[in-house]
Amino acid sequence: MPKREFRGAWIQTIYQNEYKDMSPAQMKKDFIRKLDFLHASGINALIFQVRPEADAFYKSELEPWSRFYTGKQGVAPEGEFDLMQFLIDECHTRNMEFHAWLNPYRAGASGNMEFADSHIINQYPGRFVRYNNQILFDPGQPQNRRFICNVVKDIVSRYDVDAIHMDDYFYPYPASGESFPDNRSFERYGIPQGYTEATRGDWRRENVNKLIEELKNTIREVKPWVRFGISPFGIYRNKKSTPDGSGSETNGLQNYDDLYADVLHWIKQGWIDYNIPQLYWEIGHATADYTTLIKWWNENAKNGHLYIGQDVARTMKVDHLKEKMDYVRALPNIKGNCFWPANEILWNNRGIADSLKQHYHRYPALIPAYTGMHDDLPAKVLNVEVEKQSNGLSLHWNVKQRPGNPQAAYYFVVYCFAKGEKIDLNNPANILEITKETSCFLPSHNKGETPFRFVVTAVDRYHNESKGKRIKLKL
Repeated sequence: MPKREFRGAWIQTIYQNEYKDMSPAQMKKDFIRKLDFLHASGINALIFQVRPEADAFYKSELEPWSRFYTGKQGVAPEGEFDLMQFLIDECHTRNMEFHAWLNPYRAGASGNMEFADSHIINQYPGRFVRYNNQILFDPGQPQNRRFICNVVKDIVSRYDVDAIHMDDYFYPYPASGESFPDNRSFERYGIPQGYTEATRGDWRRENVNKLIEELKNTIREVKPWVRFGISPFGIYRNKKSTPDGSGSETNGLQNYDDLYADVLHWIKQGWIDYNIPQLYWEIGHATADYTTLIKWWNENAKNGHLYIGQDVARTMKVDHLKEKMDYVRALPNIKGNCFWPANEILWNNRGIADSLKQHYHRYPALIPAYTGMHDDLPAKVLNVEVEKQSNGLSLHWNVKQRPGNPQAAYYFVVYCFAKGEKIDLNNPANILEITKETSCFLPSHNKGETPFRFVVTAVDRYHNESKGKRIKLKL
Protein backbone atom coordinates (compact mmCIF):
# COMPACT_ATOMS: atom_id res chain seq x y z
CA MET A 1 0.00 0.00 0.00
CA PRO A 2 1.47 3.38 -0.94
CA LYS A 3 2.48 5.85 1.73
CA ARG A 4 1.64 8.74 -0.60
CA GLU A 5 -1.68 8.75 -2.41
CA PHE A 6 -4.25 11.38 -3.29
CA ARG A 7 -7.61 10.25 -1.91
CA GLY A 8 -10.15 12.91 -2.83
CA ALA A 9 -13.93 13.14 -2.88
CA TRP A 10 -16.22 15.60 -4.64
CA ILE A 11 -19.20 17.31 -2.99
CA GLN A 12 -21.32 19.13 -5.56
CA THR A 13 -23.75 21.93 -4.72
CA ILE A 14 -25.49 22.55 -8.05
CA TYR A 15 -29.02 21.11 -8.07
CA GLN A 16 -28.67 20.33 -4.35
CA ASN A 17 -31.47 21.96 -2.37
CA GLU A 18 -30.96 20.72 1.19
CA TYR A 19 -28.83 23.67 2.28
CA LYS A 20 -31.55 26.30 1.89
CA ASP A 21 -33.61 24.63 4.63
CA MET A 22 -30.73 24.31 7.11
CA SER A 23 -29.66 26.77 9.79
CA PRO A 24 -25.93 27.39 10.26
CA ALA A 25 -26.00 25.17 13.35
CA GLN A 26 -27.64 22.34 11.41
CA MET A 27 -25.22 22.81 8.53
CA LYS A 28 -22.22 22.69 10.85
CA LYS A 29 -23.46 19.51 12.50
CA ASP A 30 -24.15 17.86 9.16
CA PHE A 31 -20.77 18.70 7.67
CA ILE A 32 -18.89 17.67 10.81
CA ARG A 33 -20.60 14.28 10.49
CA LYS A 34 -19.70 14.06 6.81
CA LEU A 35 -16.07 15.09 7.29
CA ASP A 36 -15.62 12.70 10.20
CA PHE A 37 -16.97 9.85 8.09
CA LEU A 38 -14.89 10.73 5.03
CA HIS A 39 -11.76 11.12 7.15
CA ALA A 40 -12.39 7.73 8.76
CA SER A 41 -12.72 6.31 5.21
CA GLY A 42 -9.23 7.57 4.40
CA ILE A 43 -10.20 10.60 2.32
CA ASN A 44 -7.45 13.22 2.55
CA ALA A 45 -8.83 15.92 0.21
CA LEU A 46 -12.29 17.45 -0.11
CA ILE A 47 -13.22 19.05 -3.45
CA PHE A 48 -16.22 21.26 -2.71
CA GLN A 49 -18.19 23.21 -5.31
CA VAL A 50 -18.16 26.83 -4.14
CA ARG A 51 -19.18 28.57 -7.41
CA PRO A 52 -21.79 26.65 -9.42
CA GLU A 53 -23.35 29.57 -11.38
CA ALA A 54 -21.06 32.62 -11.08
CA ASP A 55 -22.30 32.82 -7.51
CA ALA A 56 -20.86 31.89 -4.14
CA PHE A 57 -20.97 29.57 -1.15
CA TYR A 58 -18.69 32.09 0.55
CA LYS A 59 -18.77 35.82 1.27
CA SER A 60 -17.90 37.64 -1.95
CA GLU A 61 -17.93 41.24 -3.11
CA LEU A 62 -17.76 40.07 -6.73
CA GLU A 63 -20.62 37.55 -6.96
CA PRO A 64 -23.91 36.97 -5.11
CA TRP A 65 -24.72 34.23 -2.66
CA SER A 66 -25.81 31.07 -4.49
CA ARG A 67 -29.45 30.06 -4.83
CA PHE A 68 -28.34 26.52 -4.03
CA TYR A 69 -27.09 27.79 -0.68
CA THR A 70 -29.95 30.00 0.51
CA GLY A 71 -32.83 29.27 -1.88
CA LYS A 72 -32.65 32.58 -3.74
CA GLN A 73 -29.60 34.07 -5.43
CA GLY A 74 -28.24 37.10 -3.63
CA VAL A 75 -29.98 36.35 -0.34
CA ALA A 76 -27.45 36.01 2.47
CA PRO A 77 -27.50 33.05 4.85
CA GLU A 78 -28.34 33.59 8.49
CA GLY A 79 -25.60 35.69 10.05
CA GLU A 80 -23.82 35.64 6.65
CA PHE A 81 -22.51 32.21 7.62
CA ASP A 82 -19.47 31.52 5.41
CA LEU A 83 -19.70 27.82 4.64
CA MET A 84 -16.43 27.71 2.71
CA GLN A 85 -14.47 29.20 5.63
CA PHE A 86 -16.08 26.69 7.99
CA LEU A 87 -15.18 23.77 5.72
CA ILE A 88 -11.60 24.97 5.29
CA ASP A 89 -11.17 25.13 9.06
CA GLU A 90 -12.77 21.73 9.65
CA CYS A 91 -10.79 20.05 6.86
CA HIS A 92 -7.51 21.45 8.13
CA THR A 93 -8.33 20.37 11.68
CA ARG A 94 -8.50 16.81 10.32
CA ASN A 95 -5.42 17.39 8.15
CA MET A 96 -7.56 17.06 5.02
CA GLU A 97 -7.01 19.39 2.08
CA PHE A 98 -9.73 21.76 0.88
CA HIS A 99 -9.97 22.33 -2.88
CA ALA A 100 -12.29 25.15 -3.97
CA TRP A 101 -14.22 23.91 -7.01
CA LEU A 102 -15.38 26.57 -9.49
CA ASN A 103 -17.22 26.35 -12.78
CA PRO A 104 -15.61 29.03 -14.97
CA TYR A 105 -18.17 29.82 -17.67
CA ARG A 106 -21.58 28.75 -16.36
CA ALA A 107 -23.87 31.56 -15.17
CA GLY A 108 -27.31 29.96 -15.38
CA ALA A 109 -28.07 26.24 -15.51
CA SER A 110 -31.21 24.40 -16.57
CA GLY A 111 -33.19 27.40 -17.67
CA ASN A 112 -32.33 29.60 -14.70
CA MET A 113 -32.89 33.17 -15.85
CA GLU A 114 -33.41 34.83 -12.45
CA PHE A 115 -30.34 36.70 -11.29
CA ALA A 116 -29.64 38.81 -8.24
CA ASP A 117 -29.23 42.54 -8.84
CA SER A 118 -25.53 42.19 -8.02
CA HIS A 119 -24.90 39.46 -10.61
CA ILE A 120 -22.45 40.55 -13.32
CA ILE A 121 -24.94 39.67 -16.08
CA ASN A 122 -27.01 42.71 -15.13
CA GLN A 123 -24.03 45.01 -15.58
CA TYR A 124 -22.61 43.41 -18.74
CA PRO A 125 -25.34 41.40 -20.51
CA GLY A 126 -23.36 41.46 -23.77
CA ARG A 127 -20.69 39.22 -22.27
CA PHE A 128 -23.08 36.28 -22.06
CA VAL A 129 -24.68 33.86 -24.50
CA ARG A 130 -27.61 31.46 -24.31
CA TYR A 131 -27.09 27.89 -25.37
CA ASN A 132 -28.97 24.65 -24.70
CA ASN A 133 -31.14 26.18 -21.98
CA GLN A 134 -28.10 27.66 -20.21
CA ILE A 135 -26.57 31.11 -19.83
CA LEU A 136 -22.79 31.16 -20.19
CA PHE A 137 -19.92 33.61 -20.18
CA ASP A 138 -18.74 33.92 -23.78
CA PRO A 139 -15.24 32.36 -23.65
CA GLY A 140 -14.17 34.46 -26.66
CA GLN A 141 -14.32 37.77 -24.77
CA PRO A 142 -11.08 38.73 -22.95
CA GLN A 143 -13.06 40.69 -20.35
CA ASN A 144 -14.57 37.43 -19.13
CA ARG A 145 -11.16 35.87 -18.60
CA ARG A 146 -10.13 38.87 -16.51
CA PHE A 147 -13.27 38.62 -14.40
CA ILE A 148 -12.85 34.88 -13.76
CA CYS A 149 -9.22 35.47 -12.79
CA ASN A 150 -10.35 38.20 -10.37
CA VAL A 151 -12.78 35.76 -8.76
CA VAL A 152 -9.99 33.23 -8.29
CA LYS A 153 -7.60 35.90 -7.01
CA ASP A 154 -10.19 36.96 -4.47
CA ILE A 155 -10.61 33.41 -3.16
CA VAL A 156 -6.91 32.61 -3.02
CA SER A 157 -5.98 35.89 -1.34
CA ARG A 158 -8.67 35.72 1.37
CA TYR A 159 -9.02 31.99 2.08
CA ASP A 160 -6.52 29.32 3.06
CA VAL A 161 -7.48 26.95 0.24
CA ASP A 162 -5.06 24.22 -0.81
CA ALA A 163 -6.12 24.25 -4.46
CA ILE A 164 -8.41 25.79 -7.06
CA HIS A 165 -10.28 23.10 -8.96
CA MET A 166 -12.26 23.08 -12.21
CA ASP A 167 -14.07 20.16 -13.79
CA ASP A 168 -15.04 19.33 -17.39
CA TYR A 169 -17.27 22.29 -18.26
CA PHE A 170 -15.36 24.62 -20.57
CA TYR A 171 -17.14 25.22 -23.86
CA PRO A 172 -20.46 23.48 -23.18
CA TYR A 173 -21.31 19.94 -24.14
CA PRO A 174 -22.68 20.03 -27.72
CA ALA A 175 -26.44 20.13 -28.18
CA SER A 176 -27.74 18.36 -31.25
CA GLY A 177 -28.73 20.78 -34.00
CA GLU A 178 -27.62 23.88 -32.10
CA SER A 179 -24.46 25.85 -32.88
CA PHE A 180 -22.66 27.68 -30.12
CA PRO A 181 -23.56 31.38 -30.58
CA ASP A 182 -20.16 33.07 -30.58
CA ASN A 183 -20.31 34.76 -33.99
CA ARG A 184 -20.09 38.24 -32.52
CA SER A 185 -16.99 37.57 -30.45
CA PHE A 186 -15.41 35.57 -33.28
CA GLU A 187 -15.82 38.49 -35.67
CA ARG A 188 -14.46 40.96 -33.12
CA TYR A 189 -11.58 38.94 -31.67
CA GLY A 190 -10.99 35.86 -33.80
CA ILE A 191 -10.96 37.09 -37.39
CA PRO A 192 -8.61 40.04 -36.67
CA GLN A 193 -6.13 37.50 -35.28
CA GLY A 194 -6.15 35.60 -38.58
CA TYR A 195 -8.62 32.84 -37.71
CA THR A 196 -11.11 31.69 -40.36
CA GLU A 197 -14.31 29.72 -40.18
CA ALA A 198 -12.24 26.61 -40.89
CA THR A 199 -10.07 27.31 -37.85
CA ARG A 200 -12.75 28.53 -35.43
CA GLY A 201 -12.12 25.42 -33.34
CA ASP A 202 -8.48 26.44 -32.94
CA TRP A 203 -9.60 29.90 -31.82
CA ARG A 204 -11.94 28.41 -29.23
CA ARG A 205 -9.18 26.17 -27.89
CA GLU A 206 -6.86 29.15 -27.67
CA ASN A 207 -9.48 31.04 -25.67
CA VAL A 208 -9.54 28.27 -23.10
CA ASN A 209 -5.75 27.95 -23.21
CA LYS A 210 -5.43 31.64 -22.34
CA LEU A 211 -7.85 31.26 -19.43
CA ILE A 212 -5.95 28.31 -17.98
CA GLU A 213 -2.57 30.04 -18.34
CA GLU A 214 -3.86 33.27 -16.82
CA LEU A 215 -5.48 31.43 -13.92
CA LYS A 216 -2.25 29.59 -13.13
CA ASN A 217 -0.30 32.85 -13.21
CA THR A 218 -2.90 34.53 -11.00
CA ILE A 219 -2.69 31.79 -8.37
CA ARG A 220 1.11 31.68 -8.47
CA GLU A 221 1.40 35.43 -7.98
CA VAL A 222 -0.85 35.43 -4.91
CA LYS A 223 0.12 32.18 -3.15
CA PRO A 224 2.63 30.01 -5.03
CA TRP A 225 1.88 26.93 -2.93
CA VAL A 226 -1.81 26.82 -3.92
CA ARG A 227 -2.32 24.28 -6.68
CA PHE A 228 -4.49 24.43 -9.78
CA GLY A 229 -6.23 21.23 -10.79
CA ILE A 230 -8.54 20.16 -13.62
CA SER A 231 -10.90 17.20 -13.80
CA PRO A 232 -11.56 16.82 -17.54
CA PHE A 233 -13.95 14.54 -19.34
CA GLY A 234 -12.37 11.09 -19.56
CA ILE A 235 -11.59 11.04 -23.31
CA TYR A 236 -9.00 13.46 -24.67
CA ARG A 237 -9.41 12.41 -28.33
CA ASN A 238 -10.57 9.28 -30.09
CA LYS A 239 -7.87 7.58 -32.14
CA LYS A 240 -9.90 7.87 -35.32
CA SER A 241 -9.99 11.68 -34.88
CA THR A 242 -6.24 12.16 -34.63
CA PRO A 243 -4.14 12.25 -37.83
CA ASP A 244 -1.22 10.56 -36.05
CA GLY A 245 -3.39 7.98 -34.28
CA SER A 246 -2.38 9.23 -30.85
CA GLY A 247 -5.87 9.21 -29.38
CA SER A 248 -7.44 6.41 -27.38
CA GLU A 249 -9.34 3.43 -28.79
CA THR A 250 -12.67 4.98 -27.83
CA ASN A 251 -15.71 6.46 -29.58
CA GLY A 252 -17.14 9.08 -27.23
CA LEU A 253 -17.22 12.83 -26.72
CA GLN A 254 -13.79 14.46 -26.86
CA ASN A 255 -12.18 17.19 -24.79
CA TYR A 256 -10.10 18.54 -27.67
CA ASP A 257 -12.70 18.53 -30.43
CA ASP A 258 -16.01 19.02 -28.59
CA LEU A 259 -15.23 20.97 -25.40
CA TYR A 260 -12.18 22.77 -26.84
CA ALA A 261 -10.16 21.74 -23.79
CA ASP A 262 -6.59 20.87 -24.79
CA VAL A 263 -5.70 19.18 -21.52
CA LEU A 264 -2.42 17.67 -22.70
CA HIS A 265 -1.21 21.11 -23.77
CA TRP A 266 -1.96 22.51 -20.30
CA ILE A 267 -0.03 19.68 -18.71
CA LYS A 268 2.98 20.10 -20.98
CA GLN A 269 3.06 23.85 -20.36
CA GLY A 270 2.88 23.36 -16.58
CA TRP A 271 -0.31 25.40 -16.32
CA ILE A 272 -2.07 22.81 -14.16
CA ASP A 273 -0.59 21.03 -11.18
CA TYR A 274 -2.85 18.00 -11.15
CA ASN A 275 -5.13 16.27 -13.60
CA ILE A 276 -8.09 14.04 -12.66
CA PRO A 277 -9.68 12.61 -15.83
CA GLN A 278 -13.19 11.37 -15.16
CA LEU A 279 -12.93 7.67 -16.00
CA TYR A 280 -16.48 6.91 -14.98
CA TRP A 281 -17.06 3.92 -17.27
CA GLU A 282 -16.92 0.22 -16.52
CA ILE A 283 -14.11 -2.14 -17.41
CA GLY A 284 -15.09 -3.51 -20.83
CA HIS A 285 -17.42 -0.63 -21.71
CA ALA A 286 -18.03 -0.76 -25.48
CA THR A 287 -17.54 2.96 -26.18
CA ALA A 288 -15.08 3.99 -23.46
CA ASP A 289 -13.38 1.08 -21.74
CA TYR A 290 -11.91 1.97 -18.35
CA THR A 291 -8.83 -0.19 -18.89
CA THR A 292 -8.08 1.38 -22.27
CA LEU A 293 -8.45 4.89 -20.90
CA ILE A 294 -6.47 4.52 -17.69
CA LYS A 295 -3.56 3.07 -19.68
CA TRP A 296 -3.83 5.89 -22.23
CA TRP A 297 -3.74 8.63 -19.58
CA ASN A 298 -0.87 6.90 -17.79
CA GLU A 299 1.18 7.01 -20.99
CA ASN A 300 0.17 10.45 -22.27
CA ALA A 301 -0.17 12.66 -19.18
CA LYS A 302 3.12 12.04 -17.43
CA ASN A 303 3.98 15.54 -16.31
CA GLY A 304 2.49 16.89 -13.10
CA HIS A 305 0.24 14.78 -10.94
CA LEU A 306 -2.24 12.33 -12.45
CA TYR A 307 -5.15 11.03 -10.37
CA ILE A 308 -8.20 9.09 -11.56
CA GLY A 309 -11.81 10.19 -11.18
CA GLN A 310 -13.90 7.19 -10.10
CA ASP A 311 -17.69 6.93 -10.37
CA VAL A 312 -18.64 5.10 -7.16
CA ALA A 313 -22.16 4.00 -8.09
CA ARG A 314 -21.20 2.58 -11.49
CA THR A 315 -18.09 0.93 -10.09
CA MET A 316 -19.88 -0.75 -7.19
CA LYS A 317 -22.86 -1.83 -9.31
CA VAL A 318 -20.62 -4.03 -11.45
CA ASP A 319 -18.21 -4.94 -8.62
CA HIS A 320 -15.15 -3.39 -10.29
CA LEU A 321 -13.61 -1.66 -7.28
CA LYS A 322 -10.75 -4.11 -6.81
CA GLU A 323 -9.75 -4.16 -10.47
CA LYS A 324 -9.89 -0.36 -10.75
CA MET A 325 -7.87 0.22 -7.59
CA ASP A 326 -5.33 -2.38 -8.71
CA TYR A 327 -4.84 -0.53 -12.02
CA VAL A 328 -4.34 2.80 -10.24
CA ARG A 329 -1.66 1.37 -7.98
CA ALA A 330 0.06 -0.68 -10.66
CA LEU A 331 0.50 2.05 -13.28
CA PRO A 332 3.61 4.16 -12.56
CA ASN A 333 2.37 7.65 -13.42
CA ILE A 334 -0.88 7.56 -11.43
CA LYS A 335 -0.80 8.85 -7.87
CA GLY A 336 -4.30 8.47 -6.51
CA ASN A 337 -8.06 8.67 -6.95
CA CYS A 338 -10.95 11.04 -6.52
CA PHE A 339 -14.39 9.58 -5.82
CA TRP A 340 -17.61 10.89 -7.37
CA PRO A 341 -19.67 11.83 -5.52
CA ALA A 342 -18.75 11.87 -1.83
CA ASN A 343 -22.37 11.06 -0.96
CA GLU A 344 -21.92 7.53 -2.31
CA ILE A 345 -19.20 6.97 0.29
CA LEU A 346 -21.33 8.59 3.00
CA TRP A 347 -24.19 6.25 2.08
CA ASN A 348 -21.73 3.33 1.99
CA ASN A 349 -23.08 2.27 -1.39
CA ARG A 350 -22.62 -1.51 -1.64
CA GLY A 351 -19.99 -1.36 1.10
CA ILE A 352 -17.66 1.18 -0.55
CA ALA A 353 -16.80 2.89 2.75
CA ASP A 354 -16.18 -0.47 4.42
CA SER A 355 -13.85 -1.52 1.60
CA LEU A 356 -11.91 1.72 1.78
CA LYS A 357 -11.53 1.57 5.57
CA GLN A 358 -10.66 -2.10 5.82
CA HIS A 359 -8.50 -2.51 2.74
CA TYR A 360 -7.63 0.23 0.25
CA HIS A 361 -7.30 3.01 2.84
CA ARG A 362 -6.40 0.85 5.79
CA TYR A 363 -3.41 3.06 6.58
CA PRO A 364 -3.23 6.85 6.27
CA ALA A 365 -1.58 8.42 3.24
CA LEU A 366 0.27 11.65 2.66
CA ILE A 367 -0.63 13.73 -0.39
CA PRO A 368 2.03 13.15 -3.10
CA ALA A 369 4.71 15.83 -2.90
CA TYR A 370 4.55 18.62 -5.49
CA THR A 371 8.28 18.68 -6.11
CA GLY A 372 7.79 20.45 -9.43
CA MET A 373 6.57 23.47 -7.49
CA HIS A 374 9.18 23.26 -4.70
CA ASP A 375 11.52 20.37 -3.87
CA ASP A 376 13.59 21.40 -0.85
CA LEU A 377 12.92 19.53 2.37
CA PRO A 378 11.71 21.45 5.41
CA ALA A 379 13.95 21.58 8.47
CA LYS A 380 13.81 18.70 10.94
CA VAL A 381 11.77 19.10 14.11
CA LEU A 382 13.70 20.02 17.26
CA ASN A 383 13.79 18.91 20.87
CA VAL A 384 11.52 15.86 20.82
CA GLU A 385 10.63 15.24 24.46
CA VAL A 386 8.23 13.08 26.43
CA GLU A 387 5.80 14.10 29.13
CA LYS A 388 4.16 11.58 31.48
CA GLN A 389 0.42 11.86 31.96
CA SER A 390 -2.02 9.87 34.08
CA ASN A 391 -3.37 7.95 31.11
CA GLY A 392 -0.26 7.68 28.97
CA LEU A 393 2.59 9.69 27.54
CA SER A 394 2.76 12.71 25.29
CA LEU A 395 5.42 13.61 22.73
CA HIS A 396 6.31 17.26 22.23
CA TRP A 397 8.61 18.92 19.71
CA ASN A 398 9.56 22.34 18.35
CA VAL A 399 9.97 23.78 14.86
CA LYS A 400 11.43 26.91 13.31
CA GLN A 401 9.56 29.40 11.11
CA ARG A 402 6.26 27.57 11.08
CA PRO A 403 3.52 30.23 10.62
CA GLY A 404 2.99 31.61 7.13
CA ASN A 405 6.02 30.09 5.43
CA PRO A 406 4.93 27.48 2.85
CA GLN A 407 8.41 25.95 2.78
CA ALA A 408 8.51 25.41 6.55
CA ALA A 409 6.68 22.83 8.65
CA TYR A 410 2.91 22.79 8.08
CA TYR A 411 2.03 19.42 9.61
CA PHE A 412 3.85 16.50 11.19
CA VAL A 413 4.00 12.71 10.89
CA VAL A 414 4.64 10.52 13.91
CA TYR A 415 5.92 6.98 13.28
CA CYS A 416 6.08 4.16 15.82
CA PHE A 417 8.42 1.13 15.81
CA ALA A 418 8.66 -1.79 18.23
CA LYS A 419 11.94 -2.97 19.71
CA GLY A 420 14.16 -4.49 17.01
CA GLU A 421 11.89 -3.32 14.20
CA LYS A 422 13.61 -1.67 11.24
CA ILE A 423 13.02 2.07 10.91
CA ASP A 424 11.08 2.30 7.65
CA LEU A 425 9.42 5.65 6.96
CA ASN A 426 8.10 4.45 3.60
CA ASN A 427 5.67 1.96 5.13
CA PRO A 428 2.36 3.65 6.02
CA ALA A 429 1.64 0.90 8.55
CA ASN A 430 4.20 2.60 10.77
CA ILE A 431 2.35 5.93 10.85
CA LEU A 432 0.87 6.53 14.29
CA GLU A 433 -0.55 9.98 13.62
CA ILE A 434 -0.59 12.85 11.13
CA THR A 435 -1.18 16.13 12.96
CA LYS A 436 -0.87 19.89 12.72
CA GLU A 437 -0.10 20.07 16.44
CA THR A 438 3.44 20.01 17.85
CA SER A 439 2.48 17.18 20.17
CA CYS A 440 1.07 13.67 20.03
CA PHE A 441 -0.64 11.68 22.78
CA LEU A 442 0.61 8.10 23.20
CA PRO A 443 -1.99 5.96 24.97
CA SER A 444 -0.78 3.14 27.15
CA HIS A 445 -0.21 -0.09 25.21
CA ASN A 446 -0.54 -2.22 28.37
CA LYS A 447 2.65 -4.02 27.47
CA GLY A 448 4.63 -3.21 30.58
CA GLU A 449 8.04 -1.68 29.97
CA THR A 450 8.11 -2.43 26.23
CA PRO A 451 10.60 -0.18 24.38
CA PHE A 452 9.31 1.71 21.38
CA ARG A 453 11.08 4.10 19.04
CA PHE A 454 9.23 7.10 17.66
CA VAL A 455 10.22 9.21 14.67
CA VAL A 456 8.74 12.66 14.02
CA THR A 457 8.98 14.42 10.64
CA ALA A 458 7.82 17.80 9.37
CA VAL A 459 5.93 18.31 6.09
CA ASP A 460 5.56 21.63 4.22
CA ARG A 461 2.67 23.05 2.16
CA TYR A 462 4.03 21.29 -0.94
CA HIS A 463 4.02 17.98 1.00
CA ASN A 464 7.80 17.61 1.07
CA GLU A 465 8.81 15.64 4.17
CA SER A 466 11.84 16.37 6.33
CA LYS A 467 14.27 13.87 7.74
CA GLY A 468 13.12 12.28 10.97
CA LYS A 469 13.93 13.03 14.58
CA ARG A 470 14.02 9.92 16.82
CA ILE A 471 13.26 9.21 20.46
CA LYS A 472 13.19 5.91 22.35
CA LEU A 473 10.53 5.33 25.01
CA LYS A 474 9.11 2.61 27.21
CA LEU A 475 5.33 2.39 27.23
